Amino acid sequence: MPSKQNNIHIIGICGTFMGGVARLAKELGYTVSGSDANTYPPMSTQLESLGVRLFEGYRAQNVPDNVDIVIVGNTIGRGNPELEHVLDTNIVYTSGAQWLGDNVLRDCWVLSVAGTHGKTTTSSLLTWLLEDNGLKPGFLIGGVPENFGESSRLGDTPFFVIEADEYDTAFSDKRSKFVHYHSRTLVINNLEFDHADIFHDLAAIQAQFHHLIKTIPSHGQILHNAGSPAINEVLAMGCWSDTQSFGTLDMNLAADWHVRKLEDDASAFEITYRHQTYSAQWDLIGEHNMQNALAAVAAAHHVGVQVEDAVNSLSAFKSVKRRMEKIFDEQLNGQQIRVFDDFAHHPTAIEQTVNGLRDNVGDGMIIAVLEPRSNTMKQGVHKHLLKQSLQAADASFIYANDQVQWDIQQLQDENTSTFSNVDHLLDTLVDTISSCAGDCSVLIMSNGGFEGLYGKLIEKLS
Repeated sequence: MPSKQNNIHIIGICGTFMGGVARLAKELGYTVSGSDANTYPPMSTQLESLGVRLFEGYRAQNVPDNVDIVIVGNTIGRGNPELEHVLDTNIVYTSGAQWLGDNVLRDCWVLSVAGTHGKTTTSSLLTWLLEDNGLKPGFLIGGVPENFGESSRLGDTPFFVIEADEYDTAFSDKRSKFVHYHSRTLVINNLEFDHADIFHDLAAIQAQFHHLIKTIPSHGQILHNAGSPAINEVLAMGCWSDTQSFGTLDMNLAADWHVRKLEDDASAFEITYRHQTYSAQWDLIGEHNMQNALAAVAAAHHVGVQVEDAVNSLSAFKSVKRRMEKIFDEQLNGQQIRVFDDFAHHPTAIEQTVNGLRDNVGDGMIIAVLEPRSNTMKQGVHKHLLKQSLQAADASFIYANDQVQWDIQQLQDENTSTFSNVDHLLDTLVDTISSCAGDCSVLIMSNGGFEGLYGKLIEKLS
C-alpha cells in the first residue's frame, strides 16, 4: 500500500490512456475516483469492476474531500468546474503522464513506441513478444490487445511497454506526454504532420521528438524507420544513444533490420538481421503491419529476446480491437460479406489500410466508409490527400457532421459519395452491398463511434 497520496481523483478518466492510468493506480493499491463528460462502456464498466467510483459530468463536489492528489487529463482546460475547484483550494495536481513517470515508470526498463501511425499495434506486438518469451512486462496501450484483454497492467518484471503519444501533457504542461516516460528503448515508427490543434507544423512536432531523444540514456537504444526523412532530420539535431534502423528490403534502404513480404497481402514475410533471415506467417495483413512487426522484433531483441523466438511468437499475435477488426463475416445471398472496423484517421494510415485490404481480397469489391473525426481532419488540413488515400477502394462513402469545418462535397465523384446524415449513408451502403456482383468487404474507418453506424449496419445485414 502506498505510504502517501492514497486517494487519487482523475478528471477525464474514461479515455484509454487515463483509464489505463486508473487501472495501474488501483493495482498499486490507491483508492481511485474519477469523472468524465460521458462515462460509458466498455471503459466505465471496466473501471467500476475495479472499484473505481465514477461521476458523470464535471462538478466541484465530485472531488473527494480527502483527496491527496488530482490527475488532470490533457483534454481538461480552464473553466472546467473540477479543475477550477482544484486550483481555488490549492489541491495538489499533476498530469497523467507525470504521475505515471514518477510512480510507475521511474525504476522500469521502459520500451516506448512513438510515431504518427502504428503506435497501438506496435506496442501490442512488442508486449506480446516479451510476454510469449517469458518476460511478463507491464504495459499501457491506447487500445485493447486481444492477447491480453486489457489496456494496462503493472507486470511481473522491470520491463514496461508504453504507447508514447506526442500529444501535449496537460493544460499546464505543453510538452508531449512521452518526455515523462524515462524511456530506455525507443521505437520511432514514422513521423508526419498531425494534431493540427496542437502543433503549427511538422517542425513543431520534430522539436518534441528531439526533446524525447534527449531523455534516452547513453546505454539506451533508438530504433527508427530508415525511410523517414523527418526522423532523420530529428536525429541530426543531436543523438546521444545507440541507434539501429529498420526498413523494407524492396525500398533498397540502408538499414540494420530489413523485412520483405512473401505474400501480396504481407500475411507472410521474412526478417533479415545481421545476414540471418527468419520467416514469419500470421493472421494480420498489410505492409504497414509487417513493418510494425519488424520494429517490435527489433525492440524485443534489445531486451534480450532472440530474433528467431520473437519471429516465432508473431504467429500467435491476435492484433488489437478496432485495428482491421473483423466484426461481420457471413454469406448473404451467395455472397461473402465482411465488415471491418479500423481506427485509421490520417491519410497515410487510411491508404495503408485500404491497400492492405486490396492486397488481401484481390479483385473483390471494397467499400471504404470514412468519418473525418480527428481535430486535424475536421480542420481540413489533409483534405487534399483523402482521394489518393481511398483510391484502392471501389467505392468510398465519406460522412461529416456539423463539426467538420470544410465542405466534404468537394470530394464527391463517380466513386466517392458524401453524406451529412448517418442514416442516409447507412441506407445507401446497404443498397450498395446488396448490388455487389460478388464478395464484398466493407472497411469502416473512424477514431470515434461513427454515431452507431457499426451496430446499425450489422443489424441490417443480419
